[in-house]
Amino acid sequence: MRWQGRRTSRNIQDRRGMSARRTGGIGGLGLIVVVLLGLFFGVDITPFLSGGVVSEAPQPTGPNEITDSQEEFVAVVLAETESVWDRIFSESGLNYSQPTLVLFEGGTTSGCGMAQSAMGPFYCPGDKNIYLDMDFFRVMEQELGSRGDFAKAYVIAHEVGHHVQDELGVLGQVNEQRSRMNEADANALSVRIELQADCYAGLWAREVTEEFALTDDDIRSALDTAARIGDDALQRAAGRRVVPDSFTHGSSEQRQGWFYTGYRSRDPNSCDTFSAGTL
Repeated sequence: MRWQGRRTSRNIQDRRGMSARRTGGIGGLGLIVVVLLGLFFGVDITPFLSGGVVSEAPQPTGPNEITDSQEEFVAVVLAETESVWDRIFSESGLNYSQPTLVLFEGGTTSGCGMAQSAMGPFYCPGDKNIYLDMDFFRVMEQELGSRGDFAKAYVIAHEVGHHVQDELGVLGQVNEQRSRMNEADANALSVRIELQADCYAGLWAREVTEEFALTDDDIRSALDTAARIGDDALQRAAGRRVVPDSFTHGSSEQRQGWFYTGYRSRDPNSCDTFSAGTL
């Protein structure tokens, strides 16, 4: 993946060094277990992290300045998601409202409550921001065995996929339906929303193949990461029995399959996981 020297997004808010902190919460081995269970893409693990005092994060003022290569990488990937989704929405006669990506360290406030690094990257429909503690990329490499820059780009593209769902009204509809369902049915609907975001990430990957000079190995690194963060893989990593009814993001096979569906088709309509019957 060649990303250096490309256009960077202006929709970055850097709160690193000024993040809110929570004291008195879970820590040590307990936190490691929670991270394994809720490691990826905004799993709701906040009930496990409650307690303590949240201090408000001071807000940056003025335009953001790129200060390091990690931030530059995130800003370049975000810019390419903007280009792709701007065009796709425009072709359908729609306007795409670009999300802001918030970088933080440890913890910060969000429109969806407290954001902490242990929650993994997530999209908040309350303020239409994506939240990312870039230490998560280290966790991906050292704890999950993920490799390569494009695996990290996949993470960002997946969260942007949730923003796309929000822009189309899908996210709000699904969340409203889930609130009226039993746990197993609500989990099944959550799986479909996550797999659709994976499909959107795959579609985006195909669209930026030339821009980033992507290779087959880059795509394999994204597929490998998708496999490592399937619900079944995470449950096994935590020493738990695999319970499909508890899945909220999909199995390794499903996550790989839907990413590749988007990559192969380049058609947003192919990502309709809600009409797909058995996944």
